[in-house]
Amino acid sequence: MKIRILKEPIKITLDRIASDKSISHRCAIFSLLSDKPSHIKNYLKAEDTLNTLEIVKALGAKVEERENELVITPPEKILEPHNVLECGNSGTAMRLFMGLLAAQNGFFVLSGDEYLNRRPMARVGKPLAAVGARIDGTKNGDTAPICIRGKKLDYFKFNSSISSAQVKSALLLAALYSNGCQFSESELSRDHTERILFGMGADISTHKTTVTLKPMHTPLKPLNIDIPNDPSSAFFFAVAACIIPGSHIILKNMLLNKTRIEAYKILQKMGADIKFKEISNQYENIGEIEIKYAPLNAVEVSENISWLIDEVPALAVAFTNAKGISRIRNAKELRVKECDRIAVTVAGLRKCGIEAEEFDDGFDIRGGEAGSAIIDSHGDHRIAMSFAVLGLKCGMVIEKSEFIATSFPNFVSILRKIGVSVED
Repeated sequence: MKIRILKEPIKITLDRIASDKSISHRCAIFSLLSDKPSHIKNYLKAEDTLNTLEIVKALGAKVEERENELVITPPEKILEPHNVLECGNSGTAMRLFMGLLAAQNGFFVLSGDEYLNRRPMARVGKPLAAVGARIDGTKNGDTAPICIRGKKLDYFKFNSSISSAQVKSALLLAALYSNGCQFSESELSRDHTERILFGMGADISTHKTTVTLKPMHTPLKPLNIDIPNDPSSAFFFAVAACIIPGSHIILKNMLLNKTRIEAYKILQKMGADIKFKEISNQYENIGEIEIKYAPLNAVEVSENISWLIDEVPALAVAFTNAKGISRIRNAKELRVKECDRIAVTVAGLRKCGIEAEEFDDGFDIRGGEAGSAIIDSHGDHRIAMSFAVLGLKCGMVIEKSEFIATSFPNFVSILRKIGVSVED
């Protein structure tokens, strides 16, 4: 992908961006928890989430598409598949299915593409094994293909050493089909799983960073949901508005869950003109985000990292346009995402002439004038999109940009809509 410099301010209202990926994955998976059809509007049709639908079908569900609505009819019981369950590039799908399938009768194998099969899965596998699940994989269970011999688990209490929505969700799903659990973490991670399970009628409660879940004695209520736009996907355009003088963007039908808009709050701390307007509440808070250009100042970020872990590469782009040195710390989790996002972000910014220093758990970035470069995305869609946004100011060539389609298939079309020249 080749991005040419954008010479005009961005002035646009965006209402169809990309449906929330995290919620789309969960809606497909959680439809298996009911005994009645779930109705899901605005499901994200990206490679990752479509793979999740294929796995749901392989486990016995029937999936129908009616206009802009998916109707997922669950099986009487989850079936043991005849083939490997392919997760593509999605760590979310693999880790949540690990939890769900750990408590099912049967044998299951999860695999993915070359990048996903290099990512660490023991971060979920070990906690599950610690509470009685039977899970194995390559590299002593740390990488996929992951093999699961499911069984009902005993009640457990688990204190997670890391704040991860994927670890939490996997353990909650395993407990739901077993004898319940009490799960705690050091810092509240994203809470979509708890919210959706509560909306479906699960006996679940949260006190600070501890979640208590009782077992599912009867099937949960089916979903009836209109999935909002993904604030993580929209954040790329928020950053674009913050670095292109004179820009003004309104993002509609946005998920406003507090654990998902932390990156926007960081932009506010940097001086960006950002306003939030809540309009409705269906499982989640939904509304509008308005962003106007304003000069940015450096910021130090070390708290609520689990709430903005996906947006850090794009935040790094905002840091390049801020006065002073911006810092990210306590973000070691970035090293085990689709790629080592700390190392890859710093290396890419240095290629663009930006002063950046790498640390074990984050980086420092001094604001400055970026130059055009050829960037290797390392198969990471968020790295590719972040440097595409930086390219709006200086031009950019991004290798392996095809991975953008795994989460945001209309990213390029929106870039063109706001006046960016893009060559595939």
